[in-house]
Amino acid sequence: MALNINNPEADALTRRFAQMAGVGITDAVTIAMKEAIARRREAESSLETAERIRRKYGIVLTDTARQPLPRQVFDEMWGDDAGRGG
Repeated sequence: MALNINNPEADALTRRFAQMAGVGITDAVTIAMKEAIARRREAESSLETAERIRRKYGIVLTDTARQPLPRQVFDEMWGDDAGRGG
């Protein structure tokens, strides 16, 4: 499958990385994508981010606060009468 890069900045960055890594364009894209995917997998989740922010500001969630709200609350917020009853 072919990859066609029409963006001048993407092309320039890919060529620059290839030169830095001492590899061809195809290997440069492969390496960059593997590294980007690994970074995303290692990044903190939204739950971890929320916990970090709560710790920073000294916020403690009670057991009650951890319970999800009933669906009716969301239906009322959005004015969704159709969502009631199934």
